[in-house]
Amino acid sequence: MTKKLFITGTGTDIGKTYVTGLIVKKLHETGHRTAYYKAAMSGNAKDPQGNLIPGDALQVKNMSGIEQPTEEMCPYVYEVAVSPHLASKVEGHPVELDQVVAGFQNICKKYDYITLEGSGGIICPLRYDKDCKMQLEDVVKACDAGCLMIADAGLGTINNVVLTTFYMQEHHIPLRGIIFNHFEKGNFLHEDNLKMCEALTGVKVVACVAAGDTDLAIDIKALEALYA
Repeated sequence: MTKKLFITGTGTDIGKTYVTGLIVKKLHETGHRTAYYKAAMSGNAKDPQGNLIPGDALQVKNMSGIEQPTEEMCPYVYEVAVSPHLASKVEGHPVELDQVVAGFQNICKKYDYITLEGSGGIICPLRYDKDCKMQLEDVVKACDAGCLMIADAGLGTINNVVLTTFYMQEHHIPLRGIIFNHFEKGNFLHEDNLKMCEALTGVKVVACVAAGDTDLAIDIKALEALYA
């Protein structure tokens, strides 16, 4: 049976895609049939033929070495670097949940471990118009996935982690762990942030990623256990 895990973050630009690439790489290098999936991706460039390149998907593919075609990684790709709900208002082609789920179910037939990545933080709206109001959590629930939170190790992370955790608990979104990005071992602030986030949320920091890391420092069995 396919196992899946949804990667969310405390906000945008905290390295969620980079850490996701390390996660997928770890699974791939230990022999698992591994795939990546993201419902909607904005802020993408175009190739010489004018086709949008799903940048996050390509980054994860290049980092991890998986052979999955980028065409099946993301059903909604936008050029404007704003939230997907706003990008679709500018460019058209709004997110349809049934299409997102159909794409996810398709790769479930081919792979053992699927790592889904969110857009921005957990409250990111994917669509907000007169016909549909869709949040990122709707995708999480429709795909029946638990979550792993990526957080920056630096100043302000206690507030961001605790608020994100509280929202997820209130909305019945299972949170299986936290990964600290940009972590500096020996940095008293970073190490205290880790302890405080665990104490205030009751959620374990399962790994820390330093700048430039090319491997995720987590036992493969512990990583596999996050997926369900």
